Amino acid sequence: MQTNLKIALRFLLAKKRSMLMSLVGIAMGVAFIILTQAITSGFQEFFVRTIIGTDGPMRVEDKMFQNMTPAVGAVDAQGRPVGSVTVESNRKYQEGVAEPRLLGEAIKRFPDVTNVSAVLRGNIGIQSATRGDAGQVFGIELDDHLAVSDLAHQITIGGIDDFRRAPSGVLVGSVLANRLGLRPGDSVLISYAGHSTRYKVSAIYETGIRDIDKVRVFMHMQEARILLNRPYGATYLQVGLRDINKAPEMAEQVSLMTDHVAKSWQEREQIWLAVFQFFRVMAAIIVFTIIVVSGLGMFNTLFMIVMEKTKEIAILRSMGFTRGDIGFVFMMQGMMVLVLGVTIGCALGALATWGVSSLPMPNTGLFAADHIVVAWRALHYLGAASASAIVVLIASLLPARRAAELEPAAIIRGASQ
Repeated sequence: MQTNLKIALRFLLAKKRSMLMSLVGIAMGVAFIILTQAITSGFQEFFVRTIIGTDGPMRVEDKMFQNMTPAVGAVDAQGRPVGSVTVESNRKYQEGVAEPRLLGEAIKRFPDVTNVSAVLRGNIGIQSATRGDAGQVFGIELDDHLAVSDLAHQITIGGIDDFRRAPSGVLVGSVLANRLGLRPGDSVLISYAGHSTRYKVSAIYETGIRDIDKVRVFMHMQEARILLNRPYGATYLQVGLRDINKAPEMAEQVSLMTDHVAKSWQEREQIWLAVFQFFRVMAAIIVFTIIVVSGLGMFNTLFMIVMEKTKEIAILRSMGFTRGDIGFVFMMQGMMVLVLGVTIGCALGALATWGVSSLPMPNTGLFAADHIVVAWRALHYLGAASASAIVVLIASLLPARRAAELEPAAIIRGASQ
């Protein structure tokens, strides 16, 4: 074994420049795969954390009604009745939740549910001292909502206790607050259905998703009922779960048991999740081409070594080396480049990921972040190493088989191609 390794290293060093280029290509490919997957996964996880922390892992909304048509009788050839068929009509819905307290208590009995918060939502107009804008009011019971969201940790200016102590206080999103020039202590005029009421800004929050922060205004449930003229009921129930990955099956169970539409966060955000998945796959495919090109270069180099070392292969075979030994020598050349390339690539990938995540880079587009969000996952390194191993294995296998098939007698006679 040790002799085979020495021979493989000697053959490898005979093409130092070519093998070095393959080594650099593999290392760069591994590093870029790790970096791109870390960035795309990081933003996806940031999005998921924000959505769950804001809208919860599951929502229970409209009540479902299943209307049934009268039974339709069936007759035989003689006109005698033989049975009846009940035809199911289209499913109908009643908007909102009529009895949020009773439904919430029923949902809390599910073992995976942590808490339930009733939310009353309505479209409003909001006017500051300088300008007006459109928004949405979200009426909540504060303690219930804090148990199923990250609202307490999303406050950036002011405090959640200021909102708790102010019956007519409101929480305004950071984007909306900046557009209206609002700060805690300012008063705003909120309008609904032609009626206006003045409220005081208790605090400003920031979820990190611009589309949420530019429209949502939180107020106490009782004030929302007065403003929206909704003395009872709720728009939806926000449900907290112990395991957010079980949200789809929990939603199905809740829908069957309560006759209300229950949607998991995966269903609500399936479009964005598909977009993130698409970019992850496309980034991996594009970067993978670097490794493929490096593999083609390695294949060409190993094949040239086989053609140039035919006499040496004949000598080795005459000394008792088997075909398996010869094939192993050429496979080991590829494995040496692979191990070194993956090791360097993983180190470069980790360094690049750390560097990118450390650079200040304010982002105010879809997400609000002061730096690039990355995810540190061992799976990214394992995936990059596996992709490289497949390419190098294929690139090394054919030259190794070619070398193993060479016959010493044919080489000596000069008949080898």
